[in-house]
Amino acid sequence: MKTIVTTAYRPTEVTKRRAQETAQFLGLQVVERNKRPIYKLHGELAADIIVCKKERLELYPVGQSEPFFFHPNSAAFRSKRPLENDPLIEVSGLVAGDAFLDCTLGMASDALIASLVVGDRGRVVGCESDPVIAHVIREGLKNYQDMPKLHESMRRIQVVTQHAVDYLKALDDDCFDVVYMDPMFTEQIAEASNFAPLRNNADHGQLTEEWVTEAKRVARKSVVLKAHFRSTDFETFGFKRRVRPNTKFHFGVIQMDKSQ
Repeated sequence: MKTIVTTAYRPTEVTKRRAQETAQFLGLQVVERNKRPIYKLHGELAADIIVCKKERLELYPVGQSEPFFFHPNSAAFRSKRPLENDPLIEVSGLVAGDAFLDCTLGMASDALIASLVVGDRGRVVGCESDPVIAHVIREGLKNYQDMPKLHESMRRIQVVTQHAVDYLKALDDDCFDVVYMDPMFTEQIAEASNFAPLRNNADHGQLTEEWVTEAKRVARKSVVLKAHFRSTDFETFGFKRRVRPNTKFHFGVIQMDKSQ
């Protein structure tokens, strides 16, 4: 599907410049908005639309009236709780100074929690294979203005535009402490509404033996899987399932114990 870049309904010099910069970075065409509503642009151009606003980028896939944009999402309330009790942190064993690789960045909520934990001595990298989604998230992490207590942790996250398996294969052995994966849409989950506009755009890659093997090679401490409670991936790939009563997501872990 083609993607074009435009401005907000009433453009300013700032949003015009941001549209040009976004289009140049992604190798896309800028189309003047001319006060046309999104549905009209969809009809005329048959293209996904990136709208450049002063405060954020918004992606409108064809046929969608609601945009996809960066927001801290669940990290907003998870960050207010004791982080050591967060299910991801508890299962992974992540601590300050660790290196964390999120193979399925999504809205970056899990990466943001990891970044809060590892702190400025740690490192957080997230993979997103779709260049447009990756850019929306990267710019959001860089420019989000609300919740100032999260800004430093947001800015610390490095977004890599690459399939997770390809990225893993290029890494040295034991170069991350924790490798995390949350393959999307093995089950449709109503609560995951933030990705609703992207059901047709996002990478639907399923977990594979190669993916898990590479993750185990790269991880010093643990490989963590988050999946629907009905998923058989935990047992298929050797993850020890951590059952979470009354939740639709479970976590699983493979302990590597290669840390020195």
